[in-house]
Amino acid sequence: MDFSRHSSFSGSPYLDCKADKEVNMENLKATALIVPVIALILIIILYLQLLKHSNSRSVFKRVTYLIISFSLLLNFAWEMLQMPLFLNMLPGWQSTLFCILASVADTIMVLLIYYGFALLYNNNWWMIRPGPYRLMILVLTGGAGAVLAELRHINLGTWGYSTHMPMIPGLKVGLVPVLQFMLLPGVIYFLAISFKNKN
Repeated sequence: MDFSRHSSFSGSPYLDCKADKEVNMENLKATALIVPVIALILIIILYLQLLKHSNSRSVFKRVTYLIISFSLLLNFAWEMLQMPLFLNMLPGWQSTLFCILASVADTIMVLLIYYGFALLYNNNWWMIRPGPYRLMILVLTGGAGAVLAELRHINLGTWGYSTHMPMIPGLKVGLVPVLQFMLLPGVIYFLAISFKNKN
């Protein structure tokens, strides 16, 4: 079955499904990985900087560990659940591996957002009592980042949407992956902060 003909982002309605997968995997290995690698380097720099000035290094390390753990778990679950909304994402080890890699990239961005706000607010624990204003900024930042990421990957051909994906009017971007980064970061930070003092 030719899944590529169901996407408005496909170059030709007669592209072979196997060829489309090969293009996606090539992009995944090359240009699609540049931004996560740069983000990972930036995260390491921010982590060391924030750790150096933390009033409790052990707690900061634990919060980072919890953010990574909850992010990998929740983002992987979200990626798996939204598979039917993307092209060529049929059940199997290739799709599962793709979701694992996507959840790792998601976690890198979740950490980058947390560290970025910690630096901005000069407070490693800014999510303890964030208030409505900070939560609104967090949601908008996550949503804007997700829109830019989706546009980039769609243009690269890393993935495409099936006809089941609800779209954001005027942006040609899927709603579900944008909601992922509007909702999950706040939940992840809340869980990490809540569990930071528990044994």
